[in-house]
Amino acid sequence: MKINSDKKLMDLKKEFHAMFPFLRIEFYSGHHETGMGSPKEKQLDPDKTIFEASGKQLDIEYAVLPTHSVKELEQYFDEELGLNVQVFRKSGNLWMQTTATDHWTLEEQNRKGGSSLQHYNEKYNS
Repeated sequence: MKINSDKKLMDLKKEFHAMFPFLRIEFYSGHHETGMGSPKEKQLDPDKTIFEASGKQLDIEYAVLPTHSVKELEQYFDEELGLNVQVFRKSGNLWMQTTATDHWTLEEQNRKGGSSLQHYNEKYNS
């Protein structure tokens, strides 16, 4: 991911979702505790730029790897970019925060989301 101060949060979200189609990220004002979710009312407007959300001047390249855990990704965004992010996984026809499985890799999360959607589709669209 190319990350610079003028980039909008929605563009980061789209790039992440393109890499992991059964995952998505949301940005929040304030941190969430380990194992806890982030409240909807603290979700940031995706039209904000990275600078507006973090106050940091950035121009970096970040390689999001399938082997990164959710926790590693969230820590990187927090510590290096000044952005509070929460990963969501597809669960049937819903999106759920991955709070209980932050130790899973992004690849594992994405695979679980894909199989959950397939199971949902088989059950409700047959």
